[in-house]
Amino acid sequence: MSAAAHHQPAAVTIVAHDIGGVGGMERQLAELIVGLRRLGHPVTVIAWKCVLPADLGVDIHILRGVRRPFPVGYLWFMAAGTLAVRRHRRGVVQSAGAIVLNRVDVAAIHCCHQVYRAAPRRQTPLFVAYERALGLMKRSFERLFVALNRSALFVCVSEGVADEMRRFYPRAADRVLTIHNGVDAGEFRPGAMHAQARSLRERHGIGDERLVACFVARGWGHKGLGELIEALSSAPAWDLLVAGTGDEQAYRHLAERCGVADRVHWLGVTSEIQTVYEAADAFVLPSSYETFSLVAYEAAASGIPVLATPVNGVRELVSDGRTGFLISRDSGAIAARLNELAADPALRARLGEAARDAALAFSWERMVERHEEVYGSLAA
Repeated sequence: MSAAAHHQPAAVTIVAHDIGGVGGMERQLAELIVGLRRLGHPVTVIAWKCVLPADLGVDIHILRGVRRPFPVGYLWFMAAGTLAVRRHRRGVVQSAGAIVLNRVDVAAIHCCHQVYRAAPRRQTPLFVAYERALGLMKRSFERLFVALNRSALFVCVSEGVADEMRRFYPRAADRVLTIHNGVDAGEFRPGAMHAQARSLRERHGIGDERLVACFVARGWGHKGLGELIEALSSAPAWDLLVAGTGDEQAYRHLAERCGVADRVHWLGVTSEIQTVYEAADAFVLPSSYETFSLVAYEAAASGIPVLATPVNGVRELVSDGRTGFLISRDSGAIAARLNELAADPALRARLGEAARDAALAFSWERMVERHEEVYGSLAA
């Protein structure tokens, strides 16, 4: 039993742009709130959008206003959210990063913006300038937020993000800790969506003899989709399922130039992501930067090998040659690993089983329990 369980459950106020729905941070926040309510904690939410079970009993305050373009929406939320926190805060206040100017008790750090550089969705001067300006704004407000919150705890989603925060904010180093995200090993498990997966393969004309790699991401530029498509030209046994959002037209053209257009299948944004993993024989993510990579954990829990670059979060999940492969962003190296898996079904099975075992150590219940311990110590 945690120390917090000996006390009255602490009231908690969660401030975030979006809660629930598609996205790793959105999913984590929803799981945290649901878990806290099950443990009896009164929860207040201040957000742009909040998707939670209707009977949860959460005090929700939706801030309706400007969202696009995002820099304007970001500033609008900061102003409106700051006022809303002053009015509605109860108990321990946690913000999802530098999105309000209040002093908070806990800052959930899903990304250290001093490190992360977003790849422009399109390589046009306008989009490049837009992403640079947005990044500068986020880095500036992050520095201001850390300076304002001289006693807050900074809860990071992976050891890598925690290390980045300590490096860029040494005065806050003793207040930085890690609480990993979790994965629902019941929802994501081998065989859970077998019929749906077969239907998905049939709809895309993928025969039973074909191997399928899956790629799941938002913002494909720095996630390595281009390198993965190029790798397919040297890995003839594989088809590729692509889920998420990005410049699809540009990558379709790349697939055509590489001669693999008929082997790349575009799914768009889907809430039935379990089916994608079930239909696949491997998950590939040659990303240049991650904070936790929830999709890698979901794929591992689904019992398929994970091929990913050794970025934040992945390093805590993938043991090279045991649960998958740590890869580079070189298309030839990616193809070599895919060909190795294609030639050895026993290797695919062994890596998939070990990947699921590794993912089981990261549960949503444990994530909630660790937050409860933090809130309990602050309330005490």
